[in-house]
Amino acid sequence: MTDLENRISDALRGGAADTSPDLFERVVESIDADRRRRRTLARAGLATVLALGAASTAVVTLTPRYPDGALAMPWWIVEVGTTLVLLALAVWLGPFIKRFGRAYAADVFHDNPLTGKSYIVLTDVVYYLIFAAYILMTATFAPVSEWNNSSTGTVTSEQVQASAIRIGGILLVIGVLHGLNIVLMPVLGRLFSMNRSLSGAPRRPGPGADEG
Repeated sequence: MTDLENRISDALRGGAADTSPDLFERVVESIDADRRRRRTLARAGLATVLALGAASTAVVTLTPRYPDGALAMPWWIVEVGTTLVLLALAVWLGPFIKRFGRAYAADVFHDNPLTGKSYIVLTDVVYYLIFAAYILMTATFAPVSEWNNSSTGTVTSEQVQASAIRIGGILLVIGVLHGLNIVLMPVLGRLFSMNRSLSGAPRRPGPGADEG
């Protein structure tokens, strides 16, 4: 064998010796996670399409036409459409944030992976509670005087602006809370690690650690 062939053979043998024993399990888990993520995104996309289709159908079928040919949309159609958009955002943003936050939490809570998984689950609960509370608190069941449509009951520019503020408001709230979570998570991870060190609890091996 030539010197180059010897080097290649040594490199291959060394790489095989350094391979983690749970590599296959981790690859299978990664493939399953990717499949679950794709199914979640497909369901979110389908829900969004259905919501937009329902809103478009409602606009076409329920919008009255006046004798002069002008169209006037009832105020409640915009409210229903805005609520559907908020629900679609909740369904789409949750898995999207969790997809990238899982690796970040695993790195922060590397001394105790179970704590990191529990933290992700708890933040998911908080996320959906915030979305549900925001939708319920901002829902409108009758025309508002600021919309200037109490007498006509049709859509005005003021109502459209209020709906845009509703959508922008939840994005701002989730963005601020998510930013605070990114900043505070390393602090919490450090505190958990210090607490375990002071209590003398043994470190729990991570998913890729060798079992001896």
